[in-house]
Amino acid sequence: MKERLQKVIAQAGLASRRRAEELILSGRVKVNDTVVTKLGCKVDPMIDVVSIDDHVLPVQEQKTYILLYKPVGYVTTVSDPYKRPTVLDLVPNPKRLFPVGRLDINSEGLLLLTNDGTLAHLLMHPRFGVTKTYEVWIKGQLSADKLQQLTTGIQLEDGPARAIKVSLVGSWSQGSRWKVVMGEGRKREIRRMFLSIGAPVQRLIRRNLGPLSLGQLTPGQFRPLTKAEVVALYQAAGQPCIRHHSKITS
Repeated sequence: MKERLQKVIAQAGLASRRRAEELILSGRVKVNDTVVTKLGCKVDPMIDVVSIDDHVLPVQEQKTYILLYKPVGYVTTVSDPYKRPTVLDLVPNPKRLFPVGRLDINSEGLLLLTNDGTLAHLLMHPRFGVTKTYEVWIKGQLSADKLQQLTTGIQLEDGPARAIKVSLVGSWSQGSRWKVVMGEGRKREIRRMFLSIGAPVQRLIRRNLGPLSLGQLTPGQFRPLTKAEVVALYQAAGQPCIRHHSKITS
């Protein structure tokens, strides 16, 4: 879709709309190698090549955010050398999407697929404090001592691990279900923690990623995120939902 040239420059984050107009009028902007000096010019940023002082504007790839209920039996990778089904097999036309974080092949639940590398970094790095909430099924119950171990810390082979909060959700035919809130997501971390206290996990479902909820999705179902949900994820990491670029100087 064609838009005014000064608007395209401003949307790229390289200058304000007014500054972009000044750049055009001064002959510093080219469209497809042709100098443009009139403000009425319209361009399609996905087709036309726009440059300022012979520096090409970066193409602003459309960001995609998909919430997927990962079923058991799928690996959380873009491709698999063992030819196992991957989470991207569940989404038509996955383009250049990649999963944010991981769920092991035997686990299920909320998985975010996106091409927004900035958001993925914010959500995965524990420094930004975005929590992950899981439903953990075990046989039997947890004693008060074992509950305390989970929240005060357990020494695993790759370092200490602890849950932020563990609370009882309910029961199932062979035992109990627990809500476990984590501040990080190391490989099979929850399974290893529960195994270390003698309560191997029978079923593991990720229910929440920060403010994002699995909702009513069932295994294999997916939906796009709303704009409000994307903004909420950025805010959960303490960041505004904007793209940062260097400003053009005079």
